[in-house]
Amino acid sequence: MGRFPDAISFAPGAPHVSFVDDVDIAAHLELFTAYLVRERGLRPEQAGRLLREYGPSRGIINDLVAAALHTDYGLRVAPDDLVITAGCQEAMLLAARALCAGPEDVLGLVTPAFVGMLGAARVLDVPTVGIGDGGTGADLAALRRECARLRAEGRRLRALYVAPDFANPSGTLMSLATRHELLALARQEDIVLLEDIAYGFTASDEGMLPPLKRLDGDSGQVIMLGTFAKLCLPGARVGFVVADQPVTGPEGTSEPLARHLAALKTMVTVNTSPLGQALVGGMLLAHGGSLTGLGRERARLYRRNLHLLLDELDQQVAGLAGVSYNRPGGGFFVRLRLPVRADDALLELSATKYGVLWTPMASFHLDDSGDHEIRLSCSYLEPAEIVEGVRRLAALLSAVV
Repeated sequence: MGRFPDAISFAPGAPHVSFVDDVDIAAHLELFTAYLVRERGLRPEQAGRLLREYGPSRGIINDLVAAALHTDYGLRVAPDDLVITAGCQEAMLLAARALCAGPEDVLGLVTPAFVGMLGAARVLDVPTVGIGDGGTGADLAALRRECARLRAEGRRLRALYVAPDFANPSGTLMSLATRHELLALARQEDIVLLEDIAYGFTASDEGMLPPLKRLDGDSGQVIMLGTFAKLCLPGARVGFVVADQPVTGPEGTSEPLARHLAALKTMVTVNTSPLGQALVGGMLLAHGGSLTGLGRERARLYRRNLHLLLDELDQQVAGLAGVSYNRPGGGFFVRLRLPVRADDALLELSATKYGVLWTPMASFHLDDSGDHEIRLSCSYLEPAEIVEGVRRLAALLSAVV
């Protein structure tokens, strides 16, 4: 956006600035420090020191996050089943490294997929395959075919990354039926599902579906990945991974996979900032220890923006030949399909002549499936900016389609 300061940008998938500007950091740190004294029996000086020193690689707010997952999703996980990570992308990196350790291990991604997961696979040199979302969250027939193909080659689909709730960048919501079918197929093929729950909080109360981790029960087929960037403060850089799968340790004892991820973390970031964790912990405490409570006001604003964006697209874009778009019920994103290539040249024209920015979808795919698609994000904008931004986008599209 720096090159085009006067442009309206539908590019950033960032929290609205009002939720960033209004955070009383000192108050939340004080609330968490008081919790350490009251609930963990630390002396005030010990509590203060915990926030200023290196911390345990597994984290210092595991108990609060585990309790929130039970309150909001009915998950029964122990604090030792979690690792608090430096953002959700570290959780993705650790999980991919732990699961895809051999040359026969392949990571699948429901595409279009979050670039952070794609990037983690590239950094680790993990081979990948894309599985289309099929409009329902995952193309299960394509998944079966890929499993059979890899098996014939002497390889295996070790894990599948999926964001079932209003995925970034597609906005797709995985249906309840597809969730159950995906879990059944994962058990049959012994695939570990890496479930990214970043945008689930934006669903309305009546539209919220249970996460895969809850539906999975005790079978251990799902590793949950989460972030506090959208719920709390992106600058805190705090995420988490729930990995309660039992693993046999070097002495023959069983321990959760999370302990192995914590050991890997010591070679990556050592520990997640205790100050960042304390801020998140304080914000959770201020909202009754609930992720849903923490996200309720945010979700209302994001749904308002999303509904406005869809209304404006209906009024200004829907009649253009060859242009189509989906209608998510939550999340930050709408996906548009164009009859022309959505490449850097079109984006340059859009920015310089029409004053509107968006994100080409090509980088979210492993093939050329996204070459005619763009992503619009509405989370960061004010209503007037959404209205004017769609007007500018409609002018661009009217000129090129």
